[in-house]
Amino acid sequence: MSKNFLSAFQFGILGGVLSLIAFLILSVFYNDPSNLTLLFGYVICPFAIFLSIKFFKADQNSGYLSFSEGMTVGFLTYVLIALISTLGIWLFLVISPETFKLITIAKFEVLEKGKETIIAQVGQNSYDATYESLKEMSKLDIALNDGIWKVIPGLFFTIIISIILRKNPN
Repeated sequence: MSKNFLSAFQFGILGGVLSLIAFLILSVFYNDPSNLTLLFGYVICPFAIFLSIKFFKADQNSGYLSFSEGMTVGFLTYVLIALISTLGIWLFLVISPETFKLITIAKFEVLEKGKETIIAQVGQNSYDATYESLKEMSKLDIALNDGIWKVIPGLFFTIIISIILRKNPN
C-alpha cells in the first residue's frame, strides 16, 4: 500500500518539514511565530495536497483518479504535514523554553490590547476564561493548535482538489 501512495508520503513529509522550518525561522524574527506559521500552513497544505494527488494520478495510477483515491492521498498528505509540524514544534518548544515564554507573553499582550473589544463583544466572563486558559497554556497546546489548523483546511482542500483532478476510466 505504501508504494501506491508514495507521493502522499513524499509531499506530506516535505510539507511538514517546510512548516517546521517556517516556525523555526519565524521564531528568530517574531516573538509569536505560531500565528504566522498558521498562515504559511494555508499556503503549503493545498500546494502539497495538490502535488501529491497530481503525482499519484500521473505516476502511480495511469492518469486516472477516483474521488476516494484523491481523498486517501490527500488525507495521508495533510495528516503527515500536521504530525511532523506538531511534533517538531513541540520538541523545539521543549528544547527552547525561552521561545515558549516569548510566545506566551505575546499572546497575553494581544489579549490585553483587545480587552475592551473582547469584553464588549462576548462579556467579562469570556475574557476572564480566555485569560485563565492562557495562564494554563502548555507547549503541547501550541503544537497541537498548529497541527489542528493544518488538518481542518487540509480536509477542505483535499475535497476540492480531488473533485477537480478526478478522472475515472470510461
